[in-house]
Amino acid sequence: MDDLEKAARRKASFGATMKAVFWSFFGVRKKSEYEKDAQQLNPVHVIIAGLIGALIFIATLLLIVKSVVGK
Repeated sequence: MDDLEKAARRKASFGATMKAVFWSFFGVRKKSEYEKDAQQLNPVHVIIAGLIGALIFIATLLLIVKSVVGK
């Protein structure tokens, strides 16, 4: 449990986490940036940011499909 508590206390902001997750969706990450993020990002924030990113991605795809099929 000690490792989990330490991970949850990491200092990176939620905005930094969203930025890291955004770039990871594109697969554009330097190894040095990945290693820095792995040390600083809060795992709970990463999960939440991933879910938000996935919802935005799905909503965007649905809007594109509806606009193309609706014509």
